[in-house]
Amino acid sequence: MRSWDHWVEEALQKLQHLQLVGSLRPIHLHSAPALKAQKPIEDDFNVFDELQPWDRSAVQVQITEATFQKWVHDIPSSGDDDGTQSFKKLLLFSTNDYLGLGSHPTIGKAAAKVALEHGMGPRSSALICGYTDYHRLLESCLADLKEKEDCLLCPTGFAANTSLMVALGSIGTLLAAGKTPLPDEKIAIFSDALNHASIIDGIRIADKQKSVQIFVYRHCDMNHLDALLSSCKIMKKVVVTDSVFSMDGDVAPMVELVKLRKEHDFLLVIDDSHGTLIFGKNGGGVAEEFNCERDVDICVGTLSKAVGCQGGFIACSKKWKQLIQSRGRSFIFSTSTPVPIAAAAHAALIVARKETWRRRAIWNRVEDFRALTGIPIKSPIISLVVGSEEKALQASQSLLKYGFHVTAIRPPSVPPNSCRLRVTLSAMHTRHDIEKLVDALSRCINFQELMM
Repeated sequence: MRSWDHWVEEALQKLQHLQLVGSLRPIHLHSAPALKAQKPIEDDFNVFDELQPWDRSAVQVQITEATFQKWVHDIPSSGDDDGTQSFKKLLLFSTNDYLGLGSHPTIGKAAAKVALEHGMGPRSSALICGYTDYHRLLESCLADLKEKEDCLLCPTGFAANTSLMVALGSIGTLLAAGKTPLPDEKIAIFSDALNHASIIDGIRIADKQKSVQIFVYRHCDMNHLDALLSSCKIMKKVVVTDSVFSMDGDVAPMVELVKLRKEHDFLLVIDDSHGTLIFGKNGGGVAEEFNCERDVDICVGTLSKAVGCQGGFIACSKKWKQLIQSRGRSFIFSTSTPVPIAAAAHAALIVARKETWRRRAIWNRVEDFRALTGIPIKSPIISLVVGSEEKALQASQSLLKYGFHVTAIRPPSVPPNSCRLRVTLSAMHTRHDIEKLVDALSRCINFQELMM
């Protein structure tokens, strides 16, 4: 990857010449002694060895009778409620809070403590005054988790992907001989057909700037990707893929991608939003699971799924970080993450590292679902494709009556006639929960047909 190192360095030199390099200058809200005592502070975090009563609040919810009736009869809702005191209790099988960290008291206390001391923190773009030592501490923790030199926090996972794609495209513009890149000066981006909307939208924005050439390869089809790479004459190549696909739950073929990277010398970018803290011995994600952290050049992630908080991040080298913070418009023009959220996310990473039983628990639930249904799922995301919108809605409504919160996924989230129930498992579920869900599912869908 020496070529990409050279191109990023050259792009940064051009930005420096134009005086357009963005700088992050942290405002220190911690006291000096507190910073030095970081390790003891981590040791003071309360952690637990098993499921606690409050953990169940991550998967036990309630909705009003009015909302229940609208859902059952497929009546559109804008979130209004009639204020009724009659509620329906539901077991949640549609949350992305895979480890249940969103309801952990240690994480809530971390957010509350900082909110009481500093409010929301400086409110501005990170490049102005919105970047603090709390943000820096979280970035360092994420960089360590992902085995990367540095990390850039973004307000959302969506913003992280769009910022990165636009920054990638800017290299083509910065290094072009003229005002607009010639065809062979553009960045060739190869994107999996089922990548997340944030990747797709980011690439489209870069394309509007006439700085990239887009190639979409068939979902997880490495032969097709190899053919596209082999026929492409553009030197600067990037392959971007979800690590765990959000609507199907399958995992990117990392071993094959790494092999192709060595053959074609492309930049490998993964969106590990659904893999972070779930896959890998230490929760490092899909790259750790397949022992290829060094082969993944840039790792995008989110703090709003297994981390149980809010925000996004890009784990990368220091040079890449400097480029993205200088050219990623979604990062540059967004207000930074509130300080209490940054503190909560940092606490969540520490808790996840110490409470390893949570990761074991979610994979036990994956195994339970496999054993009970015979469906060979690969992750906590279970895609039960039923076909038409009508079938998906009927199945979701049936599950609602049985007491399960499982939504029907329809276009534009998925292609027509591939509507589905999207079930997500959590470490906060029990085997009994899975047994009850499978029994309810068997009453509204045919598992044998799903496996065909």
